[in-house]
Amino acid sequence: MPYQGPHDIDPAVRAFLKRDPALFIEGAWRASSDGEQFAVFDPATGKELAKAVEASEGDVDAAVQSAHQAFVDGRWRLLRPADREKVLLKLADLLENRAEAFAQLETLEQGKSIHIARMIEVGASVDWIRYAAGLATKLSGRTFDVSLPGGPSHWTAYTRREPVGVVGGIAPWNFPLMIALWKVLPALASGCSIVLKPSEVTPLTALWLAETALEAGVPAGVFNVVTGGGAVAGRALTSHRLVAKLSFTGSTATGKAIGHAAIDGMKHFTLELGGKNPALVLKDADVAKVIPGLMAGGFLNGGQVCAAASRVFVEAPLYDDLVAGLEQALLGLSVGSGLDPQAQVNPLVSADHQAKVQAYVADARAQGVELRGQIAVPDEGYFVSPALVLNPSEETKLTREEVFGPILNITKVADAEEGLARANDTRLGLAASLWTQDIGAAMDLTRRIEAGTVWVNSHVFIDPNMPFGGFKESGLGRDFGVNWLDGYTEEKSVCIAH
Repeated sequence: MPYQGPHDIDPAVRAFLKRDPALFIEGAWRASSDGEQFAVFDPATGKELAKAVEASEGDVDAAVQSAHQAFVDGRWRLLRPADREKVLLKLADLLENRAEAFAQLETLEQGKSIHIARMIEVGASVDWIRYAAGLATKLSGRTFDVSLPGGPSHWTAYTRREPVGVVGGIAPWNFPLMIALWKVLPALASGCSIVLKPSEVTPLTALWLAETALEAGVPAGVFNVVTGGGAVAGRALTSHRLVAKLSFTGSTATGKAIGHAAIDGMKHFTLELGGKNPALVLKDADVAKVIPGLMAGGFLNGGQVCAAASRVFVEAPLYDDLVAGLEQALLGLSVGSGLDPQAQVNPLVSADHQAKVQAYVADARAQGVELRGQIAVPDEGYFVSPALVLNPSEETKLTREEVFGPILNITKVADAEEGLARANDTRLGLAASLWTQDIGAAMDLTRRIEAGTVWVNSHVFIDPNMPFGGFKESGLGRDFGVNWLDGYTEEKSVCIAH
């Protein structure tokens, strides 16, 4: 049944939810080969929102074969770069024109605040599409002077970038539309074709995106979507012999398995994985700015952000004021559905994830760790109260493991050196932040923090022109920036005697 919630839902969203479950292959909706389906739930109520197809190995093969044929025959790859750019710009225009519908669908299936869905999930995605569209005309090579022995007296040597082939993109559930586009955009801009597998928890906006891309002018077969879990659909995609590149965003454990599959098949791969991201607050920091900064950095989208601040190390003189300010801010938050524009604490994405986060909190309580800032949340839906966890021990699970929820550890340290050592004492290294008014300290410590992105006096904000990726076990490769397409292309050397 279509969503019958109390809020005003765009008619286009209601119509989309009424559709029969299907995959998107060769530019058309296709039923599953074996009839298997799964439910998609509204996190605010825990009620079924829609059904989606559980793709079989045969379904994934059909999608990959479609993408491969589209690549081989050149229906997209051989277009002028300027024409690929025009199509992507048209996609940006269509998404912008349908922003409210996409934002509502995203909130319905993921649970996030409608404000975040509008501003980030759709609004920022439009900016990312236009940025990537511009890269379609910027692929270039280099020329070389060579010193080859003998032969003719003249040589011309150069490199060129060529699309790698079929891309297998696997997107997570925390920002389903935006991160799906982070797979799709570099693939399409570079001339590749793609098979996208969104999370089985949040498959809906990815399917609608593929249909919108077809309307924008992406040829049938170039952008296919298969839905389902990792055990069948994910494994079939990552191991398929015709997939030349894998791009995955998600947990470190799953990323390692995908990396092994990529090596076994000699595929290119990019992995953006988990984070246990520190924020180092020096005693000279402006606490009036740190509090709202860490509220955004730690609790955006319920903390379900790979780059979210999760461990705060505060020099002792500022500790009490910062804890008191953050606690006051948390206690003042309102709770409700993501579709409620007044609600600031929204549900987590699923019952399973709710239980996982609650287990971390229960473990901390069992060890006697002090928690602050918790507020009442509804029993219905997948809500978890935000919390400050004060000075947890190293034995507490949430000290070391990625919680991916509205839980912020705050630890008092004697000085910046102790804070830096503890910040770096992790196998992960995705992101970090430093809070200080001392430019000398900022320049020194940003070089010593072991993370792929380091913010100063802010946290969690990213830009399409700024490369993003992790150190250590937080991933391999980089997304975004002027070299974004390099990971979706092969570099070919050409040497001509004349």
